Formats: sequence, structure tokens, C-alpha cells
Amino acid sequence: MIVPAQAVRIVIATKPVDFRKGHDGLAAVVQNELGLDPHSGVVAVFRSKRGDRIKVLVWDGNGLVLVYKRLEQGRFAWPAIRDGVMRLSQAQFEALFEGLDWRRVHGPRRVRRPAAAE
Repeated sequence: MIVPAQAVRIVIATKPVDFRKGHDGLAAVVQNELGLDPHSGVVAVFRSKRGDRIKVLVWDGNGLVLVYKRLEQGRFAWPAIRDGVMRLSQAQFEALFEGLDWRRVHGPRRVRRPAAAE
């Protein structure tokens, strides 16, 4: 998989899409249904109805890149189906793409620094 840069925004379209759609059809979904600019570098992840296939759409600066993956066994872990979009961290995206449960991956914990002593 071509791994997107760390600073890239990664989103999942929670509602399944028609998997006959290609680059342009999915770019239209990103723009019209998700309200995002498909040419901004955002990584958009789409699911099939059965949940065993994903398509990843990203603008790499020169063109739209479409990655398709089908699991031979099992299904991808998905959030509840509803209209809208959900954001993922880089680690969660990598787990999802590998067919793992991304919900078990947590980002780095923020450590609060103690207040300066007066």
C-alpha cells in the first residue's frame, strides 16, 4: 500500500457506496456527499455493502489514486452505518487496511505537564 503522509487527513465514508464507481464517481461522492475537496490530499476510504472490500481515494498532487482491496476471508471492521464521515488516525487507517480492528488502536496519549512551581 502506498502509505499517505503523517499529516494527511484520513476519513471514512460510513455509508456503503456503489463499488462500480471509479475515480471520478468517488471524487463526486467526496465533494457532493461528504462536503470535502477530493483534490486537497484528503484520503477517503469507502466500504462495500458486504464490508469485505474497501476503496481508498487520494489526490497525490498529480492525479487521483484509487486503491481497491478485497479480503479473502472475513470483513473489515466498520463504524455504524449512517450518513456522514468519520476521521481516522494514521495508525487506525493502517490497521483497517490490514483487516484488523482499527477500533483497538489508540493514538498517542497526551501527557499533561505539571504546572510550574512558584
